[in-house]
Amino acid sequence: MSIALKQVFNKDKTFRPKRKFEPGTQRFELHKRAQASLNSGVDLRAAVQLPSGEDQNDWVAVHVVDFFNRINLIYGTICEFCTERTCPVMSGGPKYEYRWQDDLKYKKPTALPAPQYMNLLMDWIEVQINNEDIFPTCVGVPFPKNFLQICKKILCRLFRVFVHVYIHHFDRVIVMGAEAHVNTCYKHFYYFVTEMNLIDRKELEPLGFSKEMTTRMCH
Repeated sequence: MSIALKQVFNKDKTFRPKRKFEPGTQRFELHKRAQASLNSGVDLRAAVQLPSGEDQNDWVAVHVVDFFNRINLIYGTICEFCTERTCPVMSGGPKYEYRWQDDLKYKKPTALPAPQYMNLLMDWIEVQINNEDIFPTCVGVPFPKNFLQICKKILCRLFRVFVHVYIHHFDRVIVMGAEAHVNTCYKHFYYFVTEMNLIDRKELEPLGFSKEMTTRMCH
């Protein structure tokens, strides 16, 4: 990453503290392997494929946490421009509006300003990935039976951050010189969720632009 990009994606702008893997654990080793593949310039399609002999849940867990960290960082760079005045609704253009529901305070889908939606989203994901019953860190502790369903929901909601950033704030991303970095992160995310079948194709439509943008970048 260039010095300019390091200044853009600095820790002070991180929307939430990063979740890290404990050294010595299997998940830490998988994380290192995934990062090494990315840093080596290997084709992203190949990088997301489940390594032979590895557990699918471990591979998914590593990527969910990594995408949370990276997308959290991307939103952190533009969050000062995403306000209740500029973004009174969490949307992805005029055709797509995302409503928040968490079965706690918001028991029904509720329209919210984008920054409020983002805060609730990141808080909710943080609770999930720090819950030992969902993302166990101890060797030998099994994942819950509904683990992949939970991850699908997390990834589906993280995708909405890409939608909002691309459609409403990409001009700021370009001004900061971060376009290539964000595009690479999106491609990595897209290849992973489609390879592992973790997001319904219908959910990916907002960044299709008649399939033009995603087709151009990812095919």
